[in-house]
Amino acid sequence: MSGRSGPEGLDGRGPGGTSGAFAHPALFYRHTRDYLDGLLRFVREGLAAGEPVAVAVPGENLRLVREGLGPDADAVRLLDMREAGRNPGRIIPGVLRAFADAQPPGRRVRIVGEPIWAGRTAVEYPACVQHEALINAAFAGRAVTILCPYDVRRLDARVLADACATHPTVIHGGWTADSGRYAPDTVVARYNRPLPAPPEACSLTLPFGSGSLAEARHRAADEGARLGLTPARAQDLMLAAAELTTNSVVHGGGAGVLRVWGEDGTPGEHGTSGAVVCEVRDSGLLADSLAGRRPAPPDQRGGRGLLLVNMVADLVRMHTGRAGTTVRCWFGAWPSA
Repeated sequence: MSGRSGPEGLDGRGPGGTSGAFAHPALFYRHTRDYLDGLLRFVREGLAAGEPVAVAVPGENLRLVREGLGPDADAVRLLDMREAGRNPGRIIPGVLRAFADAQPPGRRVRIVGEPIWAGRTAVEYPACVQHEALINAAFAGRAVTILCPYDVRRLDARVLADACATHPTVIHGGWTADSGRYAPDTVVARYNRPLPAPPEACSLTLPFGSGSLAEARHRAADEGARLGLTPARAQDLMLAAAELTTNSVVHGGGAGVLRVWGEDGTPGEHGTSGAVVCEVRDSGLLADSLAGRRPAPPDQRGGRGLLLVNMVADLVRMHTGRAGTTVRCWFGAWPSA
């Protein structure tokens, strides 16, 4: 890191941003005291400036923040990131943009977002780090500061190195510095990795085309229910399968292959009761790295397929390249958020 300065970089007026510009600092903390000192000051400075403030962090940290804010908590939008951000792909549209877009035009907005914690699994992590990298493109030019805390005691060195690559500034020990390793586009590309091969004996493997979209979505839902999904979650799976297979027909070469299978363990906070995985592969190239992560304007026709998938799934992972695109989504056996 370079360009050391004082802690004024918290509000976007230090390294990596000027007043009115987008700012995206990472806060490296070692102790609960460091965490609360950084977050509470960030929040209270925003409230004093008349800025709308939201805090989306895991539930155990949310309780600490709420207690630390005292009466000021009533003026802050508080969200449990374990629930609201269970799927990292829904955080930009469903948490960050949802809050920022609801504020009066031109007013600076402050958000604390903690999408990566020690309980995140290896399956989830690539989606988490891509999310952090894509925040920069999603908010470029907007008067928003998004502060992202990182627990340096419980997260490994790779995670902290990735944080330096996805955040233009890093706050550590009360000091703010420009990150000399900031390279969000490189991170997005590096984690665009081929997904592990599905099981040889998938419970459903169905090639589809334009004439079999209805069959594909209904068979996906039926298989999900057979594998243990509740009726509501089976409907979510059917919606995801419908959107993904339609995208393949319209944008991915006109055909694809749908697979569904059961998997031990699942992302999320509800234990390891198992998940149902739905995958769609086609021959198309997905060139827009923010696809599925932008809220759709109310008057826009279409263009909501991947967004809807992110909103209903517990995790979405994608890989795209010259050979085609794979979208894989996980559904746990509990109601969606």
